[in-house]
Amino acid sequence: MPHLPAPYKRFVKDFPEVSKAYSAFAKSCHEDGPLNEKTRRLVKLGVAVGLCSEGAVKSHARRALQIGASQDEVRHAVLLGMTTVGFPQTIAALEWLQEVLPAKRKKKK
Repeated sequence: MPHLPAPYKRFVKDFPEVSKAYSAFAKSCHEDGPLNEKTRRLVKLGVAVGLCSEGAVKSHARRALQIGASQDEVRHAVLLGMTTVGFPQTIAALEWLQEVLPAKRKKKK
């Protein structure tokens, strides 16, 4: 995974057994339920917006895009947080998305 942050890499190196256990737990939580992969990724993105966590927003946006979510779906997942978590957190998350989303191509006339 090319976008692993340095603090996470240090955690894995310094605490390999805890890291393995955490990864297994996270996988179990992710897969235990009726939601499909794309929906799970978008939900996790929304949670990251609520936490106002730049790293998590970027990570979950990348993951959602990698499994087939469209740019518009990712933006919508972030926008949905506005009435729950607030304007400032949502605007911050939309700005962080700019670093993750490929530039939109201009439509040819």
